[in-house]
Amino acid sequence: MSDILIVDDERDIRELVSDILEDEGYSTRKAGTSDEAMAQINSEAPALLILDIWLKDSRMDGIDILKTVKRDNPDVPVVIISGHGNIEIAVAAIKQGAYDFIEKPFNIDQLLVVIRRAMEASRLRRENASLKRREVTSADMIGRSAAYRGLVGQLDKVTKSNGRVMLTGPAGSGKEIAARYIHANSNRANAPFVSVNCASIAPERMEEVLFGRETPDRGVEPGLLEEGHGGVVYFDEVADMPVGTQSKILRVLVDQQFQRVGGTDKVRVDLRVISSTNRDLESEIANGSFRQELFHRLNVVPIAVPSLEERREDIPVLAEHFIAACHQAQGLPLRELSEEAVALMQTMIWPGNVRQLKNLVERVLILGEGTGPIEARELPEEGDKGTDDGRMVMSGALAALPLREAREAFEREYLLTQINRFGGNISRTAAFVGMERSALHRKLKSLGVVTTNKAGARVAHVDEAQEAAE
Repeated sequence: MSDILIVDDERDIRELVSDILEDEGYSTRKAGTSDEAMAQINSEAPALLILDIWLKDSRMDGIDILKTVKRDNPDVPVVIISGHGNIEIAVAAIKQGAYDFIEKPFNIDQLLVVIRRAMEASRLRRENASLKRREVTSADMIGRSAAYRGLVGQLDKVTKSNGRVMLTGPAGSGKEIAARYIHANSNRANAPFVSVNCASIAPERMEEVLFGRETPDRGVEPGLLEEGHGGVVYFDEVADMPVGTQSKILRVLVDQQFQRVGGTDKVRVDLRVISSTNRDLESEIANGSFRQELFHRLNVVPIAVPSLEERREDIPVLAEHFIAACHQAQGLPLRELSEEAVALMQTMIWPGNVRQLKNLVERVLILGEGTGPIEARELPEEGDKGTDDGRMVMSGALAALPLREAREAFEREYLLTQINRFGGNISRTAAFVGMERSALHRKLKSLGVVTTNKAGARVAHVDEAQEAAE
């Protein structure tokens, strides 16, 4: 990018500066009034703006144009030139975001040095922002289960559009990773991804955080919506957004503009909005804590993110991914998983979902025993515990049942766990438990265990109708 817009009401200066810059290899555009300047900027933002403070026969002076450019195109560096320079004007220009201030008549060599520095600073800011986004925005979708493939299939359908997406699912299931996947594979991938954690922002600060503010002493402080201009804004746990803020966000979605807190100017933004929740928003609407109009605006494309329980097949590959990530980021041992550890992890209860699995892997690597394979004994014990001589300590609930009922309860729970561990695949389950497939089907029928599709995967559960009949 080397396109420079020169705005000055003196034609001779415009032509002189343009000729010199073109000799240096830059391409230039010229404007003599504020209207011409704004038309040029709105048609295509320049790489740099050289701007005179005083513009004869214009609606806006240089400071007004500077404010507008910094509001709508904050990445464009602005070099102010003036024949009536003083300290107050220079301070005002720098405070409003100008890169530098040069008095007329200026030295051409000095102007070229300032332009090169401004262009380089702008390039470095863009590269730094890009690297930060690349570092923070890990959008790795990991899995191989039917539920995982179904989720990725839905996400792929929405990546190339600008449609608003509502991600639903339990806490820790990976809703933000899904949002980042949409962003990383969209036509906004090189633009910002701004995550707004609605649950962690104090209600009284929400509007300042989102919309920014303007104060006489500190000038303009952009908010998260402004930082996300051109990219994606992700409202994490949107049900926690204050009702008063919801109405203003609704207006932003309609108009794509807003006012900063304490400001009067309209700030235009180009945003794609993705939101998530682990709550039933229709219930929240019924009790008056969420606006129905906002729900309909956000819920254009609803996508359910499955819990870890619905994708137990993915536990080994997710655990291996987290082991590699901990090794790379923290230097923790790069350990494998033993078959017994995998089997135990696939049968554990995961109320915290993928986040809980990640924390467990990190804890095992920190407190682990050497660099060999991770063994089942290193994982937290759940349910029935073993004794030193290898016997199982039976739970009180099971011990209180007659033998026949206890055996049925154990078999039902055991087979439910194994079927879900293998993603509803009866053949793999039969092979593991050591039964013929036809015998397993008969056993499942006698125990009232059925499998149904949920989130694109086969999930085993007890037939409630049969259980009630018994």
